[in-house]
Amino acid sequence: MGLSAALMLALPSMAQENGIVLDKIVAIVGRQIVMYSDIETQKMQMKAQGYNSRDNNIDCQILEQGMYQKLLVNQAIIDTVEISEAQVSAEVDRRINYYVSQIGSEEKLEEYYKKKMPDIREDMLDIVKEQLTAQNMEDHITRDVTVTPQEVRDCFNNIPKDSLPTINIEFEIEQLSVFPKIEEAEILRIKDRLRDFKTRVANGESFATLAVLYSEDPGSAMKGGELGFMSRNELVPEFSAVAFNLVPNEVSKVVKTEYGYHIIQLIERRGERMNCRHILLKPQVSAVEKKNAIMRLDTIRQKVINKEVTFKDACWMFSEDEETRFNGGVMLNPYTGSSLFEAEQLDPKVANAIRNLEVGEISKPFETEDDQGRIVCKIVLLRSKTKPHKANLSQDYQRIQNLAIEKKKGDVLEEWLTNTIEATYIKIDDDFKKCKFHNKEWLKTDWQ
Repeated sequence: MGLSAALMLALPSMAQENGIVLDKIVAIVGRQIVMYSDIETQKMQMKAQGYNSRDNNIDCQILEQGMYQKLLVNQAIIDTVEISEAQVSAEVDRRINYYVSQIGSEEKLEEYYKKKMPDIREDMLDIVKEQLTAQNMEDHITRDVTVTPQEVRDCFNNIPKDSLPTINIEFEIEQLSVFPKIEEAEILRIKDRLRDFKTRVANGESFATLAVLYSEDPGSAMKGGELGFMSRNELVPEFSAVAFNLVPNEVSKVVKTEYGYHIIQLIERRGERMNCRHILLKPQVSAVEKKNAIMRLDTIRQKVINKEVTFKDACWMFSEDEETRFNGGVMLNPYTGSSLFEAEQLDPKVANAIRNLEVGEISKPFETEDDQGRIVCKIVLLRSKTKPHKANLSQDYQRIQNLAIEKKKGDVLEEWLTNTIEATYIKIDDDFKKCKFHNKEWLKTDWQ
């Protein structure tokens, strides 16, 4: 039993304010309570997102999830399993930004909830703190769960043979990356151009218009460089340190970040959140420096082929990618956390580079871009390649091991739930005592 439903993006309830619900306590779990309005709010959100109960038991499902979350929170308080205020604040900020992006603007969100942004944020704080505390308690309960090889085999053997998934071709890849040098003259050119923009704004031109015309941030350029209200946590440190010290309409000095060079104009600040515009320019890498990087990689590649150095040691000595340099260049799949990639999960240029490689072979140097949009040159080694196949233990042990761990965590949580229900004061409203809960212990407690 997990928190998937309880951890959906919950917005503050308007039900009581509009007189839709005559509110009441429907469950007491230890020192925690579940309100009827909580169920109604969650039900509206679930239906809006396309969730429907097949057996018309949706109120009971929501109540059980709510009681489970309250039980986790109640036990977290007893066991002193805490969540930091910084984590809560960052998650609230993330959710508010998501809602704003979905509805169109902060003004529309305020209009929808008939509240100002500080009030919406305040309403969310307790909701998010409870959800994160419950999740933290789940992690605390299952933190020591491991599985033996026999348990992995048992998990695999319990999967019906006609239910075994077909695994597509997967690759393991090692990479060695270098960043072509950016010439000092190019950096000076970019800085001078941004300083010129700042002067033009001071002389009356619109910062927003200049951002539309010249900014190289595709996410904000068409919005006049506007980023929307954000907290310090959501911005890179160099950017936030400058932006949060501006006064409205002030334009910053040139700021360097991992993305390039910026000038920033503050629009408005509300407490620890601010809205600003920026213009981003990225220094261009010269053809000469790209050629130098490719030649350097070609030399390293030849040394590996000639067995003068292993690819792993070459990564340690020469790679400029800090994420893979110290693990032999092994790339990790951001979607799964494993070292296996399906073709469509790869950077197209990496996929093209390994297309004709045999396992153990190294590609010729090629140019691509990293996650920040910077030019990077690479060589890659094809570490392994699987054929399409039905899932099996020899080729997919890691995948099945993860499945076994998740199943065991579920069993541990179910056992914890049953034992903790028995030891906790629980009272359920009479209107819900006919519910068919997943865990029948909810209705067997002596406290009823």
